[in-house]
Amino acid sequence: MTSHGPVMPIWSCGGCDLPWPCPTRRRELRAEYADAPVSLALYLGAYLVQAAEDMPWAPAGTLHRRFIGWTRQLPEAQQRTTGRGR
Repeated sequence: MTSHGPVMPIWSCGGCDLPWPCPTRRRELRAEYADAPVSLALYLGAYLVQAAEDMPWAPAGTLHRRFIGWTRQLPEAQQRTTGRGR
């Protein structure tokens, strides 16, 4: 079990106090859902809905990038080996 869970309703990380999902939790989620990227997006989409309700002042695009947008990007190490992300 991770200590990097969301602290609601402010949506900071319980482990490092960064905006959730923090870089550590993102790495953990990538590993947990390595073979199920659609399931990861659905899981995070549910959190996105909750966060939008808790933070109605936050721009929708910002919340989307924070909760779901990063899932389509290759991990940094993989970007370096494939030459993508430059």
